[in-house]
This record gives sequence, C-alpha cells and structure tokens, in this order.
Amino acid sequence: MKAVRYHSHGDSGVLVHEDAERPVAGAWQVVVKVTATSFNPVDVAIRADLLRQVFPVSFPHVPGIDVAGTVEQVGAEVTGWEVGDAVVAFLPMDADGAAAQYVAVPAGILAAAPRTVDLADAAALPAVGLTAWQALFEHAGLAAGQSVLVNGAGGAVGGYAIQLAGGAGARVTATASGRSADRVRAYGAGRVVDYTTVPLARAVAGERFDVVLNLVTTSPEETAELAGLVADGGVFVSTTTPGPDDPARGGAGGAGARPQRRRPARRSRRPRRRRHLRIDVAARRPLADLAAVHDEAAAGRLAGKTILIP
Repeated sequence: MKAVRYHSHGDSGVLVHEDAERPVAGAWQVVVKVTATSFNPVDVAIRADLLRQVFPVSFPHVPGIDVAGTVEQVGAEVTGWEVGDAVVAFLPMDADGAAAQYVAVPAGILAAAPRTVDLADAAALPAVGLTAWQALFEHAGLAAGQSVLVNGAGGAVGGYAIQLAGGAGARVTATASGRSADRVRAYGAGRVVDYTTVPLARAVAGERFDVVLNLVTTSPEETAELAGLVADGGVFVSTTTPGPDDPARGGAGGAGARPQRRRPARRSRRPRRRRHLRIDVAARRPLADLAAVHDEAAAGRLAGKTILIP
C-alpha cells in the first residue's frame, strides 16, 4: 500500500509518500480501508518532536489521527463490526495513523460514519468533534438552560462546540473575526462578538457565564480576564492554556481530546434535541500533498479544515 511516513523527527521534509506494508488486524482490531484522513495541528507538533514525553512514536511513523473509511478486515475477537461497514475514528496519537491506504484500528474506538455527508468529509469530524464534546460535557458538565461563552469559535472545534451546546439547550455567545461571523451564527450562536473591533469584556458588559470554553492560546492576563467572566460555581475550560486556580470556579485547563471507547447504550440525563451536526470541509487534497499541507498550516495559509484522500 501507499502511505505517508517519516523515519525521524524533523521539518516537513521528513514526510515521504512511499510504499509500506499493509497492516493486518489483531484480535481486537479491524483494518479500515481509508477513504480520507484530515490534517490536525497536533500532527505537526508530534512530527517536530515537541510532544515526545506525551506521545512517543516509533519509526517509521504514519501520521493522521482522524480516519473515515470502510471495514476491510475484522479481528478474531471483534464483534459488532462487519466488512464493508462505514466507520470513523479518532486514533491513538502514539500509534500509526490514517495517512495511508489502510490502517489498523482498535475496534472499541470505532463509530458508525454519519450518513448525511460524503464518507470522505466525515474524516473532518472525529478529533475536533470529540474535543468539543469532552470539553463541554465531560469537563464542564454543560446542561440545558446554561450560558456558554466559546472563545475562538471560528475554528473547527468552535463550530462543533456551538452546535453541541445549542443542541443541549444552552445559550451560546461566541467570539470570532468578521470573516467567520456569518458561519458562526449559522452554527447557532445567539450572539457573536468580533474580537478584532471591540474588547470582549466591553462587549459582554459585565455578564457572567456558566461555562467559558477557551480554544485559542492566551497570555496569563488574557486567561485571567476570561476566567473572570465565569459565574460563581461555573467552569472555565481551555484546550490550550491552564486556567487560574480559583476555588469559586472549576477549572479544566489544557483539556485535550482523547479517543473514546464505545459504551453500552443507556438513558442519558442530559436533555437533548435531535439535531444534525454540520461538517465544514475547506479543502480536499491528495494524500501526497501532506507535506505541503503541513507547511501551509505552519505559515497560516491553510484555508480551513483540510481532508486528505489516498
């Protein structure tokens, strides 16, 4: 099979589109024929050896933590999945990823692919969708009727956070630049603050929120300002920056996503509204372009969520 791999840490030049051995399913795995993977910034950090203590990888390594595809082979101990099933997954960051024609995946982290979008586009969902879900509901405990501020809502995680919060019955205020404002409103934000034209604290005029979700890198002063917008008993969650230690407000700084195993079906206490998530894909590129995509992302030229097709 063809895969993009790197044999040592380094800049984008270490990424090579080359022949690789096709994986075989272990007892608790399935092999997925990859329809698409997607680019995530963490792939750059792992490739550049910035996260060795957290996500050590062995060489040669295949990047790509998102996968959408079809089940090609089922391991001996796997139940619930059959050859031909359309699936998505957020892959372990220290294992070989989906920048390849085939990838071996732990069966327990697979989910059925959404049927309302092209299967390739579904590769844009797993990592960022889980980041938003876990931040809002596992870390912040968001509930119907609460207010949430999403800081940095113009990115992929922000888009899902707005949709998920609105679907749970929360009231959403979001910050975004003018170029993202219409899209953020379309996701369901009740109020959009253009942070490039007005300071957030002035725009919300002393309002406090049950949940503040920060999705951008902030200075200590900016982080403290955001945390100051949390109501007593509320929660500050950041996917980028640790929050200040304040006993009146819960904190979950640095709340990153992780692969999540399927759980037995059970009745949830969280109020839900039936709602389809909108998946936005900015660009579809051939897998051989992955090194160029890494460079464009580092230079701030990537148009938005990009999927790569073997």
